[in-house]
Amino acid sequence: MKRLVVDPIRCDAFGYCAELAPELIHLDEWGYPVVERAITKGDRDLVTMIIKACPRRALLLIED
Repeated sequence: MKRLVVDPIRCDAFGYCAELAPELIHLDEWGYPVVERAITKGDRDLVTMIIKACPRRALLLIED
């Protein structure tokens, strides 16, 4: 199973990922992304797009 994780050191809380994938990510009270759930096969294209869209490259897809 794959998980989308946020590197808190790299993230600047722009919020692009939450705008592009609100079904997967919401923002905490400081504007940092929180991943809602595990990534399914149907989410792969969306996840690839938001990883590439992150200006700080703070999103990573890892294998559990």
